Amino acid sequence: MKVKKTAVPTNAVLFTFFNEIGIIAQLCNSMFERRLPDGLSNSQFGVLNWFTRVDNEATPGRLATAFQVTGGAMTYTLKKMAAQGLIKIEPDANSGRKKRVTITRKGLAVREQAIKAAAPLFEEFAEVLSAAKIGKQVKELQKIRQYLDELRFQKNRL
Repeated sequence: MKVKKTAVPTNAVLFTFFNEIGIIAQLCNSMFERRLPDGLSNSQFGVLNWFTRVDNEATPGRLATAFQVTGGAMTYTLKKMAAQGLIKIEPDANSGRKKRVTITRKGLAVREQAIKAAAPLFEEFAEVLSAAKIGKQVKELQKIRQYLDELRFQKNRL
């Protein structure tokens, strides 16, 4: 019985793959941001989405690490979001210096509003590509994201 060899992608193929993902991300971010509720940026939506995907509480430092931005940049984003009532920033009960950040009901509602506003984009996209094809690609993309997420903590490689 013959064993099928799997071709190893070349650097050029891998570059093209990641380049395409980058272009897709830029196009999607731009289209999505135009449909966000007034006063909400992509980065702010990302924070709201993080709270629904990952955890219901975080420190500003944990969020900065998750989004790979400086502490100052994250603090700026969080202050703007707190002023809009999307999140709460409170002192950590166990530490005088640390802060705890949580999403508010308004933040959850604004996140849902943003997703609903993007529904026409999703529907248009679904007319071009089947849900079954997208579902298969999502699984592969999740594997790639998980690998890259873990890789960034190994010797600061990313």
